Amino acid sequence: MSQSTEIHFADPIAVVHFLKKVVPFNELESATLRKLAGKMTLDFFPRGSKILEQDVSHLNHLYFIQRGGVRIETNDPTNGPILKDVREETHYFGTLSIISGGKSVFDVTAIEDTFCYMLDRGTFMELIRERPDFAAHLWERLSKEVVGEVYEQIRSQKLQPRPEEGLRLFNFPIKEVIKRPMETISADASIQQAAAGMSESKIGSLLVTDANGDVVGIITDNDLRNKVVAKGVDPIASVDNIMSSPVKTISEEAICFDALVEMMHSQTHHLAVKGEKGITGVISAHDIMVDQGDSPISLYREIVAQKIIAGLYPLSLKTPLIVRALILEGAKANDVTRMISILNDHIVSRVISLLDQEVGPAPYPFCWLTMGSEGRQEQTFKTDQDNALIYETPPEGWDYVKDAKLFFRRFGNLAIKHLEACGYPLCKGEIMASNPKWRKPYVVWRNYFDNWMNAPEPQAVLHATIFFDFRSGYGERELAERLRDYVVRHAPTRSIFLMHLARDCMSTKSPLSFFKNFLVEKDGKYKNRLDLKTRGLVPFVDFARVMALRHGLRETNTLARIQTLGKNGLIPEGIYADIREAYEFQMQIRLVHQLQLIENGQQPDNYIDPAELSDREKQTLKEAFEVINALQGYLKSEFRVLE
Repeated sequence: MSQSTEIHFADPIAVVHFLKKVVPFNELESATLRKLAGKMTLDFFPRGSKILEQDVSHLNHLYFIQRGGVRIETNDPTNGPILKDVREETHYFGTLSIISGGKSVFDVTAIEDTFCYMLDRGTFMELIRERPDFAAHLWERLSKEVVGEVYEQIRSQKLQPRPEEGLRLFNFPIKEVIKRPMETISADASIQQAAAGMSESKIGSLLVTDANGDVVGIITDNDLRNKVVAKGVDPIASVDNIMSSPVKTISEEAICFDALVEMMHSQTHHLAVKGEKGITGVISAHDIMVDQGDSPISLYREIVAQKIIAGLYPLSLKTPLIVRALILEGAKANDVTRMISILNDHIVSRVISLLDQEVGPAPYPFCWLTMGSEGRQEQTFKTDQDNALIYETPPEGWDYVKDAKLFFRRFGNLAIKHLEACGYPLCKGEIMASNPKWRKPYVVWRNYFDNWMNAPEPQAVLHATIFFDFRSGYGERELAERLRDYVVRHAPTRSIFLMHLARDCMSTKSPLSFFKNFLVEKDGKYKNRLDLKTRGLVPFVDFARVMALRHGLRETNTLARIQTLGKNGLIPEGIYADIREAYEFQMQIRLVHQLQLIENGQQPDNYIDPAELSDREKQTLKEAFEVINALQGYLKSEFRVLE
């Protein structure tokens, strides 16, 4: 290595000025900074020199980059050097190895002539012991880096990149995609002028402005086809006759994935981009996914383009290809499950809408409901059907009721048959719209929920884990929203029901022994494997549900529930952060595990082999399981549950 043997003490005044720009050292008072500065040395590393060597170098100093930059890599025996980070002035490195007392976990190489301030290990460890507030801030930053490393390890070791992959959806801000200034047209301009302007500029949309120059709408090439040509509208008419208003917007600081999710959710191809001073431009699906074949938007377009139900049958098989690319891109579990849910939602909605056209008009407005993991938008690759059907309560009279029952019986049976053909397995518990019990008018559904909350027997608690996570799908969504209003209004008042849910959540114990070893299956098909879903994830899902019902929240997604609870101070801040991180880490392992099985031609499951995890993955997973004890302890206190 290139470190010199001659010691050069640094100028204390210059060091203090430097540290005031380094987080979290900049939070220390001046006296402490002066004390540190008096102990720091300065060293020089020429371009290309190796400052630290993985598994070889002992860390005796913390390195602060005063000038220059370094490349941080891990040396993988199979794939060679893997770039982890590039750090420049005011950044530091070596923290983890200094605290652990071990050897360097990275190769660190100077990418240009580099000067480093160096703080000896003894002084640094003394600072941590004497300043717990500083240590806590440092640990928070360090834990984020370590968790990030574990996520990267999961991706790189379990899934090998393919040349065609790389969507750049998760590290690419929207503002970097927009390459041209905003194009606008006045609301009183003619449709013909708008079409000519779009053709001349070779763009697919124009923002529409009012007399004050404010953006009030948007006109797209789809509008010209569907609202003008198809309907014979006079091209001389003004733009405001066909524009979409108000304009759907997204922040320029958001990443491309968020824009893509919003486009697919709202079924639009354009979003106005909003900056600090207002709308700055437009982003389209083409801008994000140009030249991407196996992309979410390409599959979405395939789905909505289908004219017959049978054309939808093979499309769900394409989801793993898209998910693989998203995971390799750096997507966290919640992003991936959101995308899976959106794609599945579109397939289901397209099936139901085409079936609606095929069998003719329903006698009463209805809404398709999704339950369980579908309702929570937490679908992975192994998800049975959990659905139901709600329709408007018919007027009194045998004929009205008979007509409704006959129509929705046929409709529900056909829908479930088609969804099974699309690759969605039947629910073993028959919680599907083909079961007459789960296709009922609104008044019956309201009574179901009322009875479950008033008489919380074991069966009612079981139903709560599925039905209380319902979400509207295709159809008259107002029916589902009315039912959600009823649950949100009444659940917080049902204290005995909530106490039973809390007790049920506490019944699943952490899969760790007294000595912090994994508790695995002792025999059977999954011997020596860990049921990650039942033993690890379910307690988090159950916790989020009971707390959301207690506080009358509308969210059904587990992370959304946790975030709302945390941000509104409805659970302690420490528990909020721990639950969020522990849950998402387990979901990440589960997704990658299932994707591996699919790529090996096997059926996806939820059983992982701890022996196949790296030491760091094992440690992080154990820390996630320990959070189960914390959340269950909190429930015991809050609901006064007696064991």
